[in-house]
Amino acid sequence: MRNPDGVRPFDPNTGDNRATRTEHDCIGSLPVPAKAYWGIHTQRAIENFPISGIPVSHHPELIRAYALVKQACARANAELGGITQTQCRLIDAACRDLYDGRLNDQFPVDVLQGGAGTSTNMNVNEVIANRALEIAGHRRGDYRLIHPNDTVNKSQSTNDTYPAACRLALIFALRRLIRSGEALAMSFMALSHRTDHIVKLGRTQLQDAVPMTFGQEFGAYHSVLCDDVRQLNAEIGRLSTVNLGGTAIGTGICADPRFRETVVKHLRYVSGICVTAAKDSIAATSDMGDFVDTSSAMKRMAVHLGKIANDIRLLTSGPQAGLVEIHIPARQAGSSIMPGKINPVIPESVNQSVFTVMGMDTTVAFASEAGQLQLNAFEPVVVHSLLDGMTILAHAMDTLRANCVDGITVNAELGRERAEHSASLATSLNGYVGYEEAVRLAKKALAEGRSVHDVAVDEGRIRKEILDDVLDPLKLSRLGR
Repeated sequence: MRNPDGVRPFDPNTGDNRATRTEHDCIGSLPVPAKAYWGIHTQRAIENFPISGIPVSHHPELIRAYALVKQACARANAELGGITQTQCRLIDAACRDLYDGRLNDQFPVDVLQGGAGTSTNMNVNEVIANRALEIAGHRRGDYRLIHPNDTVNKSQSTNDTYPAACRLALIFALRRLIRSGEALAMSFMALSHRTDHIVKLGRTQLQDAVPMTFGQEFGAYHSVLCDDVRQLNAEIGRLSTVNLGGTAIGTGICADPRFRETVVKHLRYVSGICVTAAKDSIAATSDMGDFVDTSSAMKRMAVHLGKIANDIRLLTSGPQAGLVEIHIPARQAGSSIMPGKINPVIPESVNQSVFTVMGMDTTVAFASEAGQLQLNAFEPVVVHSLLDGMTILAHAMDTLRANCVDGITVNAELGRERAEHSASLATSLNGYVGYEEAVRLAKKALAEGRSVHDVAVDEGRIRKEILDDVLDPLKLSRLGR
């Protein structure tokens, strides 16, 4: 995005680091760094919330989303005559700078802030106002032309703009998470195709079960991840409903009655997202259900990812006393004392990412339930948890794919040997000799250390050519096809 002709270029180094300007609010006056684009409300928030040490700038997608919301609001206000075309043009240009990430360092407020996001909203209002003033050739803090509240925040409240921005930010983050999920699923599909003809023994409750192929095992991971991606895609539609125009509690106080429809139209245009207005803006202002659903869909994916990581660690356990059915790339030395030991560090890091996302889901549930009456004051920690969780989960899947799954090879010889000599093959004889006799054959094979095939041939109750067919592990793995 480019600024309109005649707009002054952004200069992050303007001003003296030691100089201040004085701003005032309903509490009193306070010095603000002259160089800062933020104002007094942000300055108070910096002092009020030294909690996590994580600033709002940690989530650039939220800043981008807020830029779109404020841009849409300015255009709607200008269309309805609430602000001048000049004010709209200046705010629009400032929002472009915000969207492009050129002012990310101007969002120092802690993510764990009181006020239901008011400090973030005012931080955005002040940065946009001061950047717009700078574009117009005015001093920062001289709010006569463009005021953070009266102009940038016109027809709005934190309680409708913050949820709207959060929803767009989550959509941006979801898209990235979905891409990572799709890429990992495709990696497992490719691995499945490469190993679809290689037989092995399946397991239930960590005990020998019946034959399958490595391709079927890896293909199952592809399937569950694809299901997760579909669930996440469905959340995008739900998050596209916003309560803009509802202002303080959803009644639309201080906003033109036409604003709601107009701003949604403009937000749909500037964001490229099929945004719709909430049917009940009062309910939408306090409702956190969509955030809970999104967190649940993330947790579902995390559950599957953790199970996959667990399986990989089991299947690669060894190299002498474990299952050692697959080999994963050696990424680093595994011990400071045991020579040559290699650990499954990539799946281990994925497991820890999953644990983190589980904890974040718990945070989202508790915070979403804790709202009172017409607003939930704890939306900041909900959105912080969701955005961080999406980032962690996406990185975990990218790492698992690139540093592990793409390099997996299988122990084909060991897989076939275990499948052919497993007593569980007696299962396929149920239809020929009955369950009780199949149990006896299985026990005898185990006791003598022989295959079910050889024991059954010796007893002569079933012809050898039939046994060759019904006890073929590869054929048994494909009975359902």
